[in-house]
Order: sequence, then C-alpha cells, then structure tokens
Amino acid sequence: MIMKLQIGLAALVVSATLCSGAEISSPNTNLDERETQIIAASKEGSPVKIVHGVGLAQTPPMGWNSYDSFGDSVTEDETLANASWMQAHLLPFGWDTIVIDFRWYDPHPTGDDRLLNSTRTGAALTADEFGRLLPAPDRFPSATNRLGFKPLADQLHSMGLKFGIHVMRGIPRQAVLANTKILGDKFSAADAGDPNDKCLWCPDMFGVRDNAAGQAWYDSCAKLWAAWGVDYIKVDDLSAPYHAAEIEMIHRALAKAGRPIVFSTSPGATSTSHAGHIASHANLWRISGDFWDRWPKLYEQFDLLAQWQGAGGPGHWPDADMIPLGHLAIRSKIDGNPHWTHFTRDEQLTLISLWTLTPSPLMLGMNLPDNDDWTTALFTNPEVCALDQDVLGKTARRIFVPGFPAEIWMRELSDGSHAVGIFNRTDQPVKIKLAWNDIGFRGTLQVRDLWLRKDLDKRKNFVTELSPHSCVLLRVTE
Repeated sequence: MIMKLQIGLAALVVSATLCSGAEISSPNTNLDERETQIIAASKEGSPVKIVHGVGLAQTPPMGWNSYDSFGDSVTEDETLANASWMQAHLLPFGWDTIVIDFRWYDPHPTGDDRLLNSTRTGAALTADEFGRLLPAPDRFPSATNRLGFKPLADQLHSMGLKFGIHVMRGIPRQAVLANTKILGDKFSAADAGDPNDKCLWCPDMFGVRDNAAGQAWYDSCAKLWAAWGVDYIKVDDLSAPYHAAEIEMIHRALAKAGRPIVFSTSPGATSTSHAGHIASHANLWRISGDFWDRWPKLYEQFDLLAQWQGAGGPGHWPDADMIPLGHLAIRSKIDGNPHWTHFTRDEQLTLISLWTLTPSPLMLGMNLPDNDDWTTALFTNPEVCALDQDVLGKTARRIFVPGFPAEIWMRELSDGSHAVGIFNRTDQPVKIKLAWNDIGFRGTLQVRDLWLRKDLDKRKNFVTELSPHSCVLLRVTE
C-alpha cells in the first residue's frame, strides 16, 4: 500500500507539472527591432568557441538548477527533460551542469519552504545504514536498491553533461537521535551532531561538531558523492551565519574524496570580512540571499557585486545566484504561483549582462523545455557566453565618472580588449554620451555591441539612449 501511494505521488507531481506548463504562455510577443535582432544574432554561425578552464571552476560554472521551478519536489523525469534540452540547445555554448537542488531525499516534499518546520519535522528521510541521505526512489526510480544517484549521473555524463546536487549543512537529525554508526565504525552520529545547532528554516539536520567525528561524517558523505559521480556540490546554510569550521571540514573531505568536485556555499549574504577564508576553501559563494525575479532584487545585486569586485578569479567566484528567467515556480511556491519571469526584457538583458561581465556563475532556474526564442537567445549568444568564460579570469570593476547618468562596469579580457557595460538603474530614460578617455582609454576605439554581435563606428565618444533598467554590453579595443 505504501508503494502504491508513493507511485501515486510521483504521478501526481509529474501531472501537475505538465498541466501547469500548459497553462503558462510566453509573454514575449511584439518584440521591438533591437530585440528581434538579438534573437537573430544568437542564431548566426560563429567562430567563437566557449572554453572552460582546466581544473575546478577555473571559469564560472554554467548550468541549470531545479530550485526556481520545482523547489524541493523535482523528479528524475523532470531532471532528464531539462538535461536533454540543455544538451540539444545549450551545450555548444558552454552550459554543461545539471544540479538537483534541495531535499531530494524526502519522499513527500512540500513544494513550499515555509511549510517545512510545520509539516516535515521528524519526517523519515531516505538514508543508508550509515545515516547518509539517499535520493527518494519514488521520485528517482533509478536510485532503487540503494544505487543512489550513480545511474542518473552516469546517464548525464554519457550526454556530455556534469552532475551536481544540493545538500544541507550538517548531519541528519534522525541519524543523531538513532545514534547511527558513521562509516568506519569508529564514531557514531551522536558523536558528530550538535543538537543545539539547528537551521532556522529546515528541520532535517543538526550542525556538525568541529571534532574527529564531525570530520569522519563529512569524509563519509564526500566518499559517497564521489562514488555516485557528483561533479558539483552546493551546501546550504553555511554562509549566514558563517560556519567556518564546517566549511573547512567539507573542504578537507572533498579534497580526499578521489574525484574533483566543485564546492559551492549557499545562501548569502556572505560577509566580505570572510573573503580570504571563503576563497581559499570554496569555489563559489553566494553574495546574497535567494535572488528572485523582482527589480529591487536585481538593483541590489549591483552594489553587492561591487563589494566583491576584485575578490574573484580562477577557482573562486562570488556567486550572484540563479537566473530566474523563463517559466518559473511550477512547484517552487516561495516565488508564488507558476508564472513567466516578472523581469521585463530590458531587465533580463541587464541581468545577463551584469552576471557575465562581473563574472558570476550562471545557473538557469526556469523549466528549460518551455523556453521561447527570446529566452533561448539570452543564453545562446556565443560572444556573451564567452565573456563570462574569459580565461583571464579578471573581475569587473565599477567606474565612477562625475555627472554621468548611468553606471559603468569594465573588465579586462584575455585578448587585450575590454568589456564595458553601461547600465541605467533609474526609472527614467537617460541619454548617454561617454568619452572613452573619461574611463582611461585614448583616442578612438573599435566598439562592438555584444548582444547584436555587430561592430559599431569608431569614435572618441559612445552615444546612445537607455530606457529604464536597460543596458548596453560592449567590447572595446584600442
């Protein structure tokens, strides 16, 4: 009877997805001339080749994360549908990582983070004899017989993709309360777990003590993740407050797991007072709390990224969070009912321009198979993707020009050119006249509009008009 109920739940989850997907229509009609040109430019053949750096996160990871669409309830079928779409449409442009977010071990997910403490406290979570969490087989059928995520990871790897998962900081409360043995039999979960250290919003885990048992716990988890073939691990509840000891334990565990695994900390805001520590122990760290599709959130990211300018580089990157464009909130109710992104098309261009320019990791949050031509064009412009992946790894800096009505960000690139973003953060249109010598250049410059993939006239000044919340993204060469 239990198995029938579980199968029924999985069928209901998939059915709900299909129905909600059918109800949402793309709002991206009646495009203006520039927007139409942006779509056309993304489809043009290009000699630009996206090259990821060799080694862990030598350039910012690019991929898809299940959270913005599915919350804690994504299924294996939904994961594979997004992976197939990525392989077909995005892999040639550098997008190669599929991340299953948040509570994949719960057979009965809520879909709403706000309900966890009231409905899932004390819930029986899928785990092995050593207390380590396993994917719920009613949602991930290939994980039956305790195979874990290895069959799914193998399938993704065969598609040319990488595989990532989200975990919560700590050790399962159920393992501590049952005093489960930790792999190796030297310690128990009660030796490692601290019942006085709890996440405020997720009832699954206790914090891990900074002792030999705690290290043994994280070592056992990293060994399991490596055996599954995990390439990317996102660890939640680490940054605010900042858990330095657990960050160090996870870092040590991953270093000896026997497989290269990117280590991402979440959420934020991570304090810049920890910049040196986090850059030496993790590959990615969040600069903010969860980022959603509202202009005030995007407005705030400019200033947060400015606080971290100069801190990133090959192997370690400030993370501006997932990209909430396209079809969202299918079952992730923290962002409301299913909807198309609330960002205007100008704001969408501003988001992608800022993320690629600074640069940030790029993790898409929408349900990829629902993407329309406009949304797809934002991720398949090879020159914009190449900007994020520039192998020099220099971060952008914000430049102040007295009296200038917009915001300027500039970044040095590996070929000697510079990327320049000009952003209108105001609610009014602004006329732009930028003298190149005001930001350190001399004479006339060769200017290229990256979104249009078009060379502009050589001039000493750049002149345009920016509508509210819009931008231009340029590459300039002296």
